[in-house]
This record gives sequence, structure tokens and C-alpha cells, in this order.
Amino acid sequence: MLITFSLLLFILTKFAWKPIISLLRNRENTIEEALRSAEKTKEQMAKMQADNERLMDEARKDRDKLMAEAREMKEQILNEARQRSAEEGKKLIENARAQIVQERFAAVDEIRSMVAQYSVEIAEKLLRQKLEKNMDQQALIEEYIRSIRVN
Repeated sequence: MLITFSLLLFILTKFAWKPIISLLRNRENTIEEALRSAEKTKEQMAKMQADNERLMDEARKDRDKLMAEAREMKEQILNEARQRSAEEGKKLIENARAQIVQERFAAVDEIRSMVAQYSVEIAEKLLRQKLEKNMDQQALIEEYIRSIRVN
């Protein structure tokens, strides 16, 4: 039995031991490579996740920046619209005031012309009354003179 065992050990050592050890080493190397590859993949995934987080942060910052710019543009547009409307309101008020002044001057001119017309009419009536009185007196004087001549 010892000889058989020794012979079997010798045969196994000579022919089978090296291939078995080689297969085990290959298997160990494959497992180590798989573990290294898994570790590298894990590191790459961590890097990718960090890159994704960084990209997401940049995207958020860009979004916030765009939103802030949009708010500023909105405020600027609103302020410009307010200024334009205020300026147009001032122009309308100034135009209305100018029109009121023109209409007032036109009304004053019309009143003056009416006063002048009435004044002329009143003066005409007064002059006619005076002339009529003078005519009456002149007619009396002429009658008196005629009566004196006749006598």
C-alpha cells in the first residue's frame, strides 16, 4: 500500500500536480483580476457619480444664473415700460395743459371780441340817442328861426 501510495504520489506529482497547481494559480489570477477589475469599475463608477454630481451642480448653477438673468431682464423690461408709460403720461398731460391754455386764450379772445362788439353797439346806441336829441334841438332851433323870420 505504501508503494502504491508512493507510486500514485509520484505519478500525480510528475504529471498531475503541475497542471492542477497551474490551474489553481490561473484561477487565483483570474479571481484577482476580476477583483481588481471590480475595484477599478467601482472607482470608475465613483468618479462617474462624482462627475455626474459636479455636472448636476453646474447645471443647477447655470439654471439659477439663467433664472436670475431672466428675472433681471423682466425687471428691466418692466422698469422701461413704466418709464415709457410715465413719459407718455407726462406728454399727454403737457399736451392737455397746452390745449387748455390755447382754448383759454381762444375763449379770452372771443370774449374780448364780444366785449368790443357790444361796446361798439352801446356806443352806437348812445351816439344815436345824442344825435336824436341834437336833431330834436336843431329842429326846434330851425322852427324858432323860421318863426322869427316869418314874423
